[in-house]
Amino acid sequence: MKMIKKITHILWRSFLVFFFGMLFFVVFFKFVPVGYTSTMFYRSMHALFTGKDATIHYTWVSYENIADPVKVAVVASEDQRFPTHHGIDWTALKVARKQRRGGSTISQQVAKNVFLWQGFKYDRYLRKALEVPITYLIELIWGKQRILEVYLNIIEVGPRTFGVQQAAKRYFRKNAKKITSAEAALIAAVLPNPRKYLITNPSGTVRLRQRHTLYQMRLLGGANYLKGLRKF
Repeated sequence: MKMIKKITHILWRSFLVFFFGMLFFVVFFKFVPVGYTSTMFYRSMHALFTGKDATIHYTWVSYENIADPVKVAVVASEDQRFPTHHGIDWTALKVARKQRRGGSTISQQVAKNVFLWQGFKYDRYLRKALEVPITYLIELIWGKQRILEVYLNIIEVGPRTFGVQQAAKRYFRKNAKKITSAEAALIAAVLPNPRKYLITNPSGTVRLRQRHTLYQMRLLGGANYLKGLRKF
């Protein structure tokens, strides 16, 4: 009995440390730009060990300095119910499982990339178990606009290239504020696998995804679709 109580006490203390530690960082990153993510670290280390340039191209830019078409494009492509769901779109998840594809929302992707790690198959269920409460936590504390702002800054858009500002600078020679609808749809088109699908010299598949995203953007109503996102 003493051993069981001791183990229970250790587990309870570990849970409290994790919970309050995570709560601190969620509140912290509500106001402070995310400087680095586990995905950036993983890509840099992989490049280093394979003898390639390990430089990470990443520049944070505020929500107001990102063109509206980019915001609409990623929502149209990745998570169309983003404005209305509470972090996890259970309906879309069920459909995705039947079709054997990913069903993570934008909120879930942010939770995973900012607060968790790039793992392996054997720890997938542990990461998923942690991802769910973190997703609900950032939905509650950050609000939709902050989640989308972080997402647009940390998404991988090319080889060791992260965020729409670097996508705009490296591929279109402009700032994120000036991105057009066609360019925004092209960025969204590579998001499923930005190491395979490239913005530079895009393949037929990428062009097809770009056209589909433009169509979906129009169906959603353009920038008006995201007006009224909760800021706090």
